[in-house]
Amino acid sequence: MATAAATSTGALPKLKVRPKYVAFAFVGVMMAYVMVHNESYLWNWKDPIWEHYRQIKWYLLPHGLTAACALLLGPLQFSDRLRARFTKTHRVVGRIYVAGALIGGPMGAIMQAVEGPVRWTILSVVDATMLVGVTAIALNFILKGNVTQHRNWMTRSYAVTLVFLEGRFFSGLFGMDTNEPISLAIIWACLAMSLPIADVGIHLQDMMRKRSVARAVVAAA
Repeated sequence: MATAAATSTGALPKLKVRPKYVAFAFVGVMMAYVMVHNESYLWNWKDPIWEHYRQIKWYLLPHGLTAACALLLGPLQFSDRLRARFTKTHRVVGRIYVAGALIGGPMGAIMQAVEGPVRWTILSVVDATMLVGVTAIALNFILKGNVTQHRNWMTRSYAVTLVFLEGRFFSGLFGMDTNEPISLAIIWACLAMSLPIADVGIHLQDMMRKRSVARAVVAAA
């Protein structure tokens, strides 16, 4: 019996680094890069971009604040420890994230429609529609008490939220910031791949949970 158990555990190697930690580390790298490369005007008040932003400040301010909440608080929603030990905090953070996604996405589309051109407005509207759609589905599932589907759709929601970072990160990384057609194509590609990549992440997480359950069963036996 002991030999069988040892053989079983050998078939279920324990990963030292969980995929979601690697993913969130990459998100941190993208955030740091975008803050330095694209958003340095935030601490440089002499940057000429401020003159442009003054004209759209009432669109930019709610979009920036709510989108920042979604980007920064999103990873906390996937913390098993926070969810298990601090359930109330998890719910509060989740509500702020949902509000950030549902407000930030449409405000970004409205702001882009005010600025133009049409090709960027179309992209922003599609992005906002996807973000609001998947976030609303996630909200609907948790209101019905379906935690598993809520978690899956929250993963998809955050994947769409990250398009904001990914477009700027990859455009800057490949030196395509000033090439508008290629920058536009990169963001469309990030948007198109967001849900398939999220589904891969969901599948990996499910595999990890099944392995954890299997190890626990073998250990108990």
